Amino acid sequence: MIDEFHRIFLGDQNLSFAWEVFLRTVIIYFYTLALMRWLGGRTVAQLSIVEFLLVIAIGSAVGDSLFYPDVPLLPAMLAILLVAGFNKLLDVAILSSDRLGRIFEGRPRIVITEGRVHLDRLRRQGIGMGELYLKLREHGIADLSHVKFAILESNGTLSVLTHLHEGEAGLYQSPALPSREMIWAERR
Repeated sequence: MIDEFHRIFLGDQNLSFAWEVFLRTVIIYFYTLALMRWLGGRTVAQLSIVEFLLVIAIGSAVGDSLFYPDVPLLPAMLAILLVAGFNKLLDVAILSSDRLGRIFEGRPRIVITEGRVHLDRLRRQGIGMGELYLKLREHGIADLSHVKFAILESNGTLSVLTHLHEGEAGLYQSPALPSREMIWAERR
């Protein structure tokens, strides 16, 4: 019975492997932390699809190197470096090309114009009315008629531009809207 528990909890390893796991974890954790700081960090809610894929790829390489004694640290560190480097090159390419940016990160979509919800655009983005209302409430919007434009950003957040209330100074300027979206909104 004790042998069975040993197999379940330690596998073929003896208890001294716990120190190796500890050492591997410390090395890989701080190595990955340094690379992530170099890449620039965002919260999970702000991650683009490319960045989310980066997190998954690095997580896989990190996890294997932490727990498997037959996975040497240097190849795992090289794999993590290559994934991070590839991501950095992709970031440069995305910044230098609007087309690549749209392909890899998407583009903002106007989902409300003058208080009118564009259900077809919500459906294409996989968002229901309940989630839209939640996002509007987070911006303090209680009435759709107050919304001039609501823009679903490429990272999934909602930007809300409201009508000016009488006597209030405002910051609304149409360049805050994507030019192609502004053309579409003016035609409606």
